[in-house]
Amino acid sequence: MFDKLKDVEAKFEQINQRLMEPSIVNDNEQYKNLMKEYKTLTPLVEKYREYVAAQNEYNEAKELLEEGGLDKEFKAIVDEQYAESKVKIDEISEELKILLLPRDPNDDRNVIVEIRGGAGGEESALFANSLYRMYTMYADSMGWKTEVLNANETGLGGYKEISFSIDGDGAYSKLKFESGVHRVQRVPETETQGRIHTSTATVAVLPEVDDVEFELDPKDLQIDVFRSSGAGGQHVNKTSSAIRVTHLPTGMVVECQDERSQFKNKDKALKVLRSRLLDQKIQAQNEEIASKRKLQVGTGDRSERIRTYNFPQGRVTDHRIGLTLYKIDNILNGDIQELIDALITFDQAEKLQEQSNAD
Repeated sequence: MFDKLKDVEAKFEQINQRLMEPSIVNDNEQYKNLMKEYKTLTPLVEKYREYVAAQNEYNEAKELLEEGGLDKEFKAIVDEQYAESKVKIDEISEELKILLLPRDPNDDRNVIVEIRGGAGGEESALFANSLYRMYTMYADSMGWKTEVLNANETGLGGYKEISFSIDGDGAYSKLKFESGVHRVQRVPETETQGRIHTSTATVAVLPEVDDVEFELDPKDLQIDVFRSSGAGGQHVNKTSSAIRVTHLPTGMVVECQDERSQFKNKDKALKVLRSRLLDQKIQAQNEEIASKRKLQVGTGDRSERIRTYNFPQGRVTDHRIGLTLYKIDNILNGDIQELIDALITFDQAEKLQEQSNAD
C-alpha cells in the first residue's frame, strides 16, 4: 500500500509542477483536467503525509526509548509521544485504506433529481413537495445551486412530479444513495378523523452529463411541442412552448414546460434525457454488482422502500442500514448530513470487506 502511496505523491508533485507551466495555464482544457486530477489526489496525499509524520514521530520516540538513559520527566514525554503516534498510525492507516478504494467515476458530477408522488393521492404529492424542499435546503446549506427543470403541480401545492438540477462540488457523491421509495406516515391536513395515512414518493438521483460526453443521435429522437398545463399560477405558460422528447430506442419520455422559451425547454429536456440514459447504464452495472453482494446501498432495486418519515413518533428510519433518528423536523428542513454520512460509511465498510475477502 505504501509503495503505491509514494507513487501517488510523486505524481501529485509532478501535476503541481505542470500546473505552473505557461503552456498548461494557457490551455484551458488541459489545465481544467490537471486541476481536477490534482484536486482528486489532494486528500490522499495529505493523509499519506500525515502518516509519514506520525511514523517519523513513532520511530524517533522508539529510538530514544531503546537507547535509554532518559531522565524521568523526559522519558514520560517520549512515552506519551510513542503511544500517541502509534495510535495515530493505526487510525491513519484505516483512513488511507478508505481513500484508496476505487472511486465512483461519477462522484464529482452535478445531479438531476426527479421526485414523483406515489401511493396516497394528494398526500403523496404534498410529500413530494416536502422532499423537494428538504433537498433544496440541504443544497443551500452546502452552497450549491439548484434550478427547477420541470414541475407538475397540484391544486393544493404538491407535485405529481418535479425534476431539478443541483450544481455543486461532489453533489452525486453525497446524494446518490437517496434514490428509491420514501414513505411518510402522518395525519393529512384534510383528514378530519385524525387518522394516520401512509403515502410514498419516489426519488431518482441522476448524474448530470453534457452533450459532449453523451451525444444523442437526432434520428433517435421524436420531439413534440405542446401547451403547458398545471395547477395554475405564474409558472403556467399559455403558449405552445412545452417540449416532449421521446427517445425511440428505449421509449424513454422527458417533458419540460417550466420555461417560456421552447429552446430552453428543449435544452433542459435533453439534459434530463442524457442523464437518464447514463443512469440506465449505471443501474445495469449496479445490478451486476448487486448480484455478487450480500448487502447493497445504492445498488439495489429502486422500487424498494429505503426510508420512512414517521410524524407521530418524530422519527426517520433508513431501512437499508437500520438507522433511526428522532429529529424529523430538522431532517425535513435539510439537515440530512448525518444520514448521508452513515450511508457513505456503510458503503465504504462493505467495499473494504469485499476487498479483504478478495485478498
